[in-house]
Amino acid sequence: MKNKIIYGFIFATFIFSTMGCKKYLNVNTDPNSALSAPESLLLPPAIVDIATVVAGGSFSVQNSSGIAEINSYWMQQLSLNQPLPIVENYKLTTGDADNLWNDVYINIMQNLKILNAEAETNQNHSYGVISKVLIAYTLGVTTDMWGDVPYSEAFNGNLRPTYDKQEDIYKAMQSLLDSAIAESQLAPGNSVPGNDDFLYQGNMSNWVKFAYSLKARYYIHLTKAPGYTAATQADLALGALDNAFAGTSDEATANIYSLAAGHESPWFLNTDLSQGGVVLSATFINFELANSDPRLPIIANKGSQDTYLGRVNSSSVVPDVTIFSTVADYYAGSASPIAILPYSELEFIKAEATFITSGAAAAQPIYQQAIKDNMAKLGVDISSPGVTAYLALRGTLTTANGLQRIMEEKSIADFLSIENFNDWRRTGYPDITIVANPAAGITTIPRRYPYSQQEISSNPQPQNTGVKITDRVWWDTQ
Repeated sequence: MKNKIIYGFIFATFIFSTMGCKKYLNVNTDPNSALSAPESLLLPPAIVDIATVVAGGSFSVQNSSGIAEINSYWMQQLSLNQPLPIVENYKLTTGDADNLWNDVYINIMQNLKILNAEAETNQNHSYGVISKVLIAYTLGVTTDMWGDVPYSEAFNGNLRPTYDKQEDIYKAMQSLLDSAIAESQLAPGNSVPGNDDFLYQGNMSNWVKFAYSLKARYYIHLTKAPGYTAATQADLALGALDNAFAGTSDEATANIYSLAAGHESPWFLNTDLSQGGVVLSATFINFELANSDPRLPIIANKGSQDTYLGRVNSSSVVPDVTIFSTVADYYAGSASPIAILPYSELEFIKAEATFITSGAAAAQPIYQQAIKDNMAKLGVDISSPGVTAYLALRGTLTTANGLQRIMEEKSIADFLSIENFNDWRRTGYPDITIVANPAAGITTIPRRYPYSQQEISSNPQPQNTGVKITDRVWWDTQ
């Protein structure tokens, strides 16, 4: 895989992570005293790590790709011009998963647990709200990628915590979010977030909206889960959306990057051609061209032949990678923000949930507005002929095409988002096919991540033994 460059200001993350354990907790370390630190110092590195490594798909030191980048290869929005086997053709091993697993458990969730404990001890309830929302976010990413994971026993000093069932993890996430919403009604405390809150600068009303937004995300994930019904989950999602983000100004976006060396946006570094040849996939580019999407010039750069050209995933290495389209500055500029949870995701959740409960005609205006809002966010003049033509082509939902159209448009609006992999597994859309040269033994597109080799070795559990990346997690039913 391509090399990664260290981010200067993420250094604090490693200060906190190295104070902790190599596994869940070091048996020789007192987690209550050795890791104690003011909430204002614990929060910034957690947000930076979530934005940069999880949502931004980068590792700052390790020579590997993060979750959002892996998912973008599998969902064929990106392609990597390197010899096979690579993650693009589904080579993701237990060893590859070590960095992914350790980051969410040690660098993020463990530090967030410490933040929550400090907030609880000091009765600084605003920090308590934030820690619970961010734990629910990170735990959601973790269980969606791996399925059953350790949680209830993972942060109490137990070196071999049992795994919680994914259904129980989902219940725990909703409980965390409900607790955060309830805690927001308490006095904020003597220490309150401000500039250390890289998302909302201490605006707690937006953190409550973030909590409701996550609740909607997790409700809609379970439309096909065993024992759950699509109609019930859609109704729950719609209820949560009533109190969630109301516009793009509310969304959870980390605007923390700059032009300075070592402080660039992760997608700027991920897609730097000198870092390994990451370009746009032919699947994505061809879809955009076929539908004359007016967002294409904002999402993509033309290649050296002055055309939009995507690379066929897992095809032969091309000597001149510059012929391919690359991600443009809106997403991959050096100071581009990272959307941890964008408003567009909620608009399409609303469209999907309405489609499920009330049908295509009721969902259509919500769906069309979601497209226009995303275009406006990207700077497209929504009154232009190109937008009118696009909506005429893509804007009419029917019972037969409704779910497909909603998911296709959601994947464009949520370009490079982790959620695209979740949505594809739930719905089958966008309709993509397995790459031409999959890794040995792989006959279908992957549907989950392998457990970490370090985890398998140090904490062998029935759930992490013999797992294949083509297996399904609990909510991903046939």
